[in-house]
Amino acid sequence: MRVVMTQHALQVSVVHQAFCFLTIVLSQSVPPMSLEKPISLGKRCAAEFVGTFWLVFGGCGAAILAAGVEQVGIGWLGVSFAFGLTVLTMAYAIGHISGCHLNPAVSAGLVAGGRFDAKDFVPYVASQVGGAVVASGLLYLIASGQNGFETKGFASNGFGELSPGGYSLMACLVAEVVLTFMFLFIIMGSTDARAPAGFAPIAIGLGLTLIHLIGIPVTNLSVNPARSTGPALIAGTAWIGQLWLFWLAPIVGAVVAGGLYRTIFSADANR
Repeated sequence: MRVVMTQHALQVSVVHQAFCFLTIVLSQSVPPMSLEKPISLGKRCAAEFVGTFWLVFGGCGAAILAAGVEQVGIGWLGVSFAFGLTVLTMAYAIGHISGCHLNPAVSAGLVAGGRFDAKDFVPYVASQVGGAVVASGLLYLIASGQNGFETKGFASNGFGELSPGGYSLMACLVAEVVLTFMFLFIIMGSTDARAPAGFAPIAIGLGLTLIHLIGIPVTNLSVNPARSTGPALIAGTAWIGQLWLFWLAPIVGAVVAGGLYRTIFSADANR
């Protein structure tokens, strides 16, 4: 009987030691999610550079290379979907890294909405503009390889004589403010913690598509100062001279939308 008890005690001891060893190994090899290191600002800015590059290369590239092809061109409808698809795909690709702003106005609106730290605003904007400029340069390199190529507007934004439909400065100002307001409102709502999880990129991408369907005839649709800056640098002096509107109007619209959502519709506002 004593031998049996000794063997049983030995088995229990071995199991206990094995369990303790396994616990130690797992605790060292799989750190708790709460201890996960935050993504550095440099990596987030790199993601913003790549994402904004893709937005301009895909959206403006569709307008420059594919929209005007005779009989098979994609037209304004295709360009609208191209912009929406660039944001949708990047939202899934880098949303978990940088938040996928791709737009100085969106970054400003998220600061106003309490979703983004103001100290990271300038580095984000620099990365976004850098991605847009590089994308525009590569698009020019590709487009200029075609016989008879002319720069023309190079998918730039404009008002008055540079507006696709000849719309006035006031009309273009109002359109850009309102459309950017709605875009940021969609972003704030679809990324709210109370919204259905996982669907925000779809809502945001389709929202940008709809906004382009409305605004392309008016200003060639900006709602994004970085998107406007890259192509304007290629298009020339006339378009550069109108850039101020496509920085001012989108940022105003986004900041108003972010502040309004935070004040009226956020979870804290409803308590």
